[in-house]
Amino acid sequence: MVLAGPMEKVDVAVIGAGPAGAAVAIRAAQAGASVVVFDKAPHGRDKVCGDGLTPRAVGALNDLDITLDGAHYIDGLRMIAGKTRRQLAWPATARFPDHGAVWPRRRLDAALIDAAGAAGAELVFSTEALPILEHGRVIGVEAGVRRLAADLTVIAAGAPGKVARMVGAERVADEPFGLAIRSYVTSPRHADRHLEACLTLTDDNGTAVPGYGWMFPAGDGTVNIGVGALSTMRGFKKLNLNNLLDAYRDLVRDEWSVGEYEDRPRAWRLPMTAQRRHGPGWVAIGDAAGLINPMNGEGIDYGLESGMLAAECLVKDPASAPEVYDRLVGERYDPFLRTGRRFSFLIGHPWILRSGLKVAVGTEAVADITLAVMGNLVDSETPGAAGRVLRLADKSLELCDPLLRRTRAAA
Repeated sequence: MVLAGPMEKVDVAVIGAGPAGAAVAIRAAQAGASVVVFDKAPHGRDKVCGDGLTPRAVGALNDLDITLDGAHYIDGLRMIAGKTRRQLAWPATARFPDHGAVWPRRRLDAALIDAAGAAGAELVFSTEALPILEHGRVIGVEAGVRRLAADLTVIAAGAPGKVARMVGAERVADEPFGLAIRSYVTSPRHADRHLEACLTLTDDNGTAVPGYGWMFPAGDGTVNIGVGALSTMRGFKKLNLNNLLDAYRDLVRDEWSVGEYEDRPRAWRLPMTAQRRHGPGWVAIGDAAGLINPMNGEGIDYGLESGMLAAECLVKDPASAPEVYDRLVGERYDPFLRTGRRFSFLIGHPWILRSGLKVAVGTEAVADITLAVMGNLVDSETPGAAGRVLRLADKSLELCDPLLRRTRAAA
């Protein structure tokens, strides 16, 4: 759209008040930029999510000076594959803390966006904001009766929708994506200090599901229970998430002493690509940029980090911020996320998935690498065995990519 007339002027207009949007607002406002954040939902809204925070996410929250008041600390991950169990502690590294957390999104998101307001950002809830396009450039946003010109418009609206369509940031159609569903159950093990992931799920027909079921103890009397699956599995289009969740609840019912769901199970889509994550006058961050780990469906840490990165680029030079941001995001995340997407084509085949899971948890050394992948502790800067495995996998799967796509399991 092309609009004329007087407009308010701000340095940064943010569409979306989730973790990614709050992170860019906090950093930009702290640096002295004028920031306005818009969200369609009211303050304190819930967000469908697994509620788990990896050590990487906790590290990002530390960088933003967000204390984990009210969060339940997590010491590690318990991986289950058939009869094999591996309970591993989060590793202590120079980059990330040795603990994660479970923090229900209603409270996490409120803490983050309130911190953005305290830093000086203007917060506008229950208001849809849309980018204003002028000759292919985003010059600001229109929100209700307000029109704001902005040096940078940040799209932090989560899974692609209307805003993404307007700027061409939709999901890449032939790339993998995920679906997940979650609810809450009460359990005497609500204060357990490990996340639990069951890697061996099957659908109604007994087909192995590339994904996992989770029990994320919240420490408040409840456990976040959920399941997720990748679109590369055979029969994905016919997959009934409610049935899959019910079957998983039956599987853990006795061990966790769980009853009925505390609320209606809710599903959501996990975008893992974006056709574009920047353009003249705008950047996309977090889920809106497809920054989700295909191997675990987690993206809060990437949302926080990409939000901070976008703010830093803006503060240094608004004119070059979109291009510099996209380059830095590509260098930091693309090799790992690309490898994860290609690997998802492999495990879409049930026999490869079953064999791979035996390897993934078969020995403690390999399980440590699996832990690093599941904990989002691997990227282009990762040293040691996990980093070497990533780099080798990236090169190997690049060579196999055409074959992987031709032989992908029928959805």
